[in-house]
Amino acid sequence: MVVEDEPELGADIAGYLTEYTCEMATTFSEALEKIGMYTYDCILLDLTLPGGDGLRLLDILKQEKRDDGIIIISARNALTDKVTGLTTGADDYIAKPFHLPELAARIYSVIRRKQFSSTNVVDQNEVRIDLLSKKVFVNEKEVALTKKELDLLLYFVGNRNKVISKSALAEHLSGDMADMFDSHAFVYAHIKNLKRKLSEAGYGNYLKNIYGTGYKWEI
Repeated sequence: MVVEDEPELGADIAGYLTEYTCEMATTFSEALEKIGMYTYDCILLDLTLPGGDGLRLLDILKQEKRDDGIIIISARNALTDKVTGLTTGADDYIAKPFHLPELAARIYSVIRRKQFSSTNVVDQNEVRIDLLSKKVFVNEKEVALTKKELDLLLYFVGNRNKVISKSALAEHLSGDMADMFDSHAFVYAHIKNLKRKLSEAGYGNYLKNIYGTGYKWEI
């Protein structure tokens, strides 16, 4: 989620980060509402917001013991703001103006660190995921996945041995637009294709359907 009171800058950031599903919030109250309903891989948090201070949102997130990655983006480059943000629990701090490739690199670093302990390659027995090249191999043979399928695989592996509900998967794939769907047919379709491709490559059938609940990458 991009919490930024300058709509043009927010749109530029979202337009550049095409590999992610980006949501926007331009005010304190809008951001507060969204973090109350959803969890995020990473939150880009401006400090100066209409209706409140971004540091207050950071404090709320940490009081709730949330695991969302948080990068502060702010024109307030004062040392006290940076120290306060990092000591409160932000994962990184980048001052405006910044270059979008640098921001993208920092987002990738935060998400990788939280999900995969800072590694660039994830091994799950015969399954290997190269996070930098975005390639997946099973028994050393590359498996061609779509962006959504790779996103799902990383989500499952990053939450291995945890049951993930269909609603959580829909939210992960579609963001806050998930509530607009009458069914989760699109989730089933992506999972079906992912399981088929991995099975054809000979993986160990780790992706389990937990009846009436959701799915689990069990290993």
